[in-house]
Amino acid sequence: MIRNAVRIALTEIGRNLTRSLLTALGIMIGVAAVIAMVGLGQGTTASIEADLASMGNNLLILSPGSGHGPAARTPAPPFTARDAEVIAQQVPQVLAIAPTVNASATLVFGGEEVDSVVYGSTRAWFQVMNRELAEGRLPTLGEERAGAAVCVLGETVRSTLFGGESAVGAELRVGKMSCRVIGLARAKGANTMGMDQDDFVFTPMATVQRRLLGTTDVSVIYLSVDHPDHIDVVKEEATALMRQRRHIAANSTDNFTVRDTRELAQMVTGITTVLTAFLGAVAGVSLLVGGIGIMNIMLVSVTERTREIGIRMAVGALERDVLTQFLVEAGMLAAMGGVVGVAVGLLGAWIGARALGVPFVFNLPVTLGAVGFSALVGVVFGWYPARRAARMEPIDALRHT
Repeated sequence: MIRNAVRIALTEIGRNLTRSLLTALGIMIGVAAVIAMVGLGQGTTASIEADLASMGNNLLILSPGSGHGPAARTPAPPFTARDAEVIAQQVPQVLAIAPTVNASATLVFGGEEVDSVVYGSTRAWFQVMNRELAEGRLPTLGEERAGAAVCVLGETVRSTLFGGESAVGAELRVGKMSCRVIGLARAKGANTMGMDQDDFVFTPMATVQRRLLGTTDVSVIYLSVDHPDHIDVVKEEATALMRQRRHIAANSTDNFTVRDTRELAQMVTGITTVLTAFLGAVAGVSLLVGGIGIMNIMLVSVTERTREIGIRMAVGALERDVLTQFLVEAGMLAAMGGVVGVAVGLLGAWIGARALGVPFVFNLPVTLGAVGFSALVGVVFGWYPARRAARMEPIDALRHT
């Protein structure tokens, strides 16, 4: 019975091909929009997760303040270099630690100048932040202790101030101090959020503290853990040490925050998932519009084929046979729109991913689900016309002209 219904459905769709294509257009647009939105959302999520993973190796970030809501604006004492030393000495799972300060400064070389951020830290900053040198060297331990005016440039700063030149060995003006360029960082490019990861200058921490900021405060402490399984242990031990050193009572709230890249990834993934679901739901509204179009055209089809329905019933067709016939036609019409919509949606997602610079993600369950859901929409919205056709009285149908 189903095979015969499919054959008749294909015949009817082919007989009114233009009308069938226009009817399926609403379903096609809806499915294409859903596929494109979900694909771009998942691609963006994957790109952000990759960016977070590239920030550092098993990274923990300690920063003053609670970091959440109004409490984040509550003044909290900064860290000190000694805080980082204590963590490194008492937490064995810490692979590397980089106390860091930063300052904004105007960089000048020759007739060119640019505003950038200056990071002051130890040599471990490059290891913790998963950065590499493209040329030159890092500051020596002696230069770090002495607060020597030496620096490593990010690729954006180098290309802006020096063009095609190497820059290693040049004297660069950083704020109020003169700094000798000793190295160049390997380029990372912009991340998914559009932030330039190469727009920076790196110098010893004491250099920034003494010559740019006039303070011994530490803005943030970066920790690299030796193994992912040890992240939670290090987090707990570092938290306990900081509570002890900052004299926080047992029942008091921390005035600092310890985060890892997993938390950042979960937070970002949660946001992008909600946005993707919202955009997918908005795009899915057009599926309902397409379903209404199918209901409308199936009602027209029932009216046009009233005499045919009467003849079929007169020669022995049952009510369920007629109902199945029209449901199959509605489902196939919607499924055809769904298949074309999937192709259009995947193409749109690929083009969008290329334009946004995010990976193209093909999700098979979502793709198959979109086709199945489109067919379901056709069946649901085709139920009323099919039921109306099945309940016709054969004599009245045969009298129809």
